[in-house]
Amino acid sequence: MTTRVLVTGGAGFIGSHYVRTVLGPNGPGDVAVTVLDKLTYAGNRANLDEVAAHPGFAFVQGDICDAELVGKLMAEHDQVVHFAAESHVDRSIDGGAEFVRTNVVGTHTLVDAAHRAGVAVFVHVSTDEVYGSIDSGSWPESHPLAPNSPYSASKAASDLVALSYHRTHGLDVRVTRCSNNYGHHHFPEKVIPLFVTNLLDGKKVPLYGDGGNVRDWLHIDDHVQGIELVRTGGRAGEVYNIGGGTELSNTELTALLLEALEVRWEDSVEPVSDRKGHDRRYSVDCTKIRQELGYAPRKSFTQGLAETVAWYRDNRAWWEPLKAAADAR
Repeated sequence: MTTRVLVTGGAGFIGSHYVRTVLGPNGPGDVAVTVLDKLTYAGNRANLDEVAAHPGFAFVQGDICDAELVGKLMAEHDQVVHFAAESHVDRSIDGGAEFVRTNVVGTHTLVDAAHRAGVAVFVHVSTDEVYGSIDSGSWPESHPLAPNSPYSASKAASDLVALSYHRTHGLDVRVTRCSNNYGHHHFPEKVIPLFVTNLLDGKKVPLYGDGGNVRDWLHIDDHVQGIELVRTGGRAGEVYNIGGGTELSNTELTALLLEALEVRWEDSVEPVSDRKGHDRRYSVDCTKIRQELGYAPRKSFTQGLAETVAWYRDNRAWWEPLKAAADAR
């Protein structure tokens, strides 16, 4: 029997890779997908070209805050995987209203409609940034939330709204919190695609503050693997951390990118003032998803970064128009 899955934000970086994976030759084979995406600046219909002709694929352009549309779609689906979100920290610092609207109001619109339609499983994709910053060790899922930016605060609120529908109404909500993602089709405002595309164009890259901020890097293949494990085997009302297991300071990451693109630090790096509320370090404890669902990252950072750099080098036609449009705004 085919499971009908509504994927919100499925034209974005992670959502589109999830759709390409589950509908691909190594996917589960018993899933039909409808993508609901507003196609904002970070959503790209071309990200779904690979599966556009798949008999189990459908696309709806629309807003997750549109209660009438969301209600209609929920009635036609068995499960939800919810990626749709405003996610760029710098943008949230400049103005947080759209983050609250999309991430909080949009999530409420979705879970309320899912509850009313009797949806069987609702996977809410979140971020490790909801935990705040940690000097040493790693966060378990039980760690109190302490977000520091308007973006992470809006995601923390969306987590709590989603989980409240499990506790109040019994909706099967499963939350994932991932570390920093990287890979192909990543919108070039985020650090790795920004640095790679700038360096390919012979431009300098901005390094915040002292470069000592630390992130754990997770390839999108491994993130999608973790999400599918949670969708198919996770427990209702539970939170699952998904990490990549490679912690790097921004300085270390920059050095690896310069090496991959064969350029010199003194020619290519421009120190800039640190941004407001810049969390020092993120690190998630993935014991729970490992023990319960058998998750383990499969792609080494060395391999993943090399593949990512090669993809951007070979796919200028994908990212050059995006950067040109961003520069024109």
